[in-house]
Amino acid sequence: MTDLVHHLGGVHRYLVHVLRERLTTPPDPSGLMLPEIPDDPDALTDWFARGAREPAELLHELGPDTPVWTWSHEQTSGFWLRMQLIEPAVHRWDAESATAAPGPLDPDVASDAVTRTIEVMAPARRAWRQAPPGTAETYRFRRTDGPQSWTVVFSGDDVRTVPGPTSPVDVEAAGTPDDLAPFLRGRVPPAALHVKGDTGLLTHWFTLVPPV
Repeated sequence: MTDLVHHLGGVHRYLVHVLRERLTTPPDPSGLMLPEIPDDPDALTDWFARGAREPAELLHELGPDTPVWTWSHEQTSGFWLRMQLIEPAVHRWDAESATAAPGPLDPDVASDAVTRTIEVMAPARRAWRQAPPGTAETYRFRRTDGPQSWTVVFSGDDVRTVPGPTSPVDVEAAGTPDDLAPFLRGRVPPAALHVKGDTGLLTHWFTLVPPV
């Protein structure tokens, strides 16, 4: 739990640096001085709360269209706004998992987490970790409590999404967004989903999209 608080608090302060300075190029880590992380649990809670407030205030001030650096092709404050809705929700799930069964994710946030994982994080993770080339592996992730589905093909270095819910796939994994989002983040096993097709490809997903 302490590691999780340290991680999120560091992300908050890194993001504040990007937003406050309106950076349009990657920040120089050597110039980013994070305040000392306290050991006392109460002080650590206060440290975390202060760090969480600042990016929220800056994002409210900037709105979604201010040009700033991101690690994605989308170079606006709106990228960070969207990611900073998803990431704390997923890490809240992590925190609750440390001691008990986690509560459900908001369906809309979880659905957007699936979309962002496939469309944004998968290509980025493949580049960061030099993942092996795809050989036309085709996946569909289908929402069981609504009409959404996500079909994705790995072809060489490309991650390509396919519109429509009926194209042929090698494997289909179905569940609520609250099932699909944690699976794609490596939090729950394939057994948590309803699977049709080559079940081994669900494990192979994490070779094609390495965790970070």
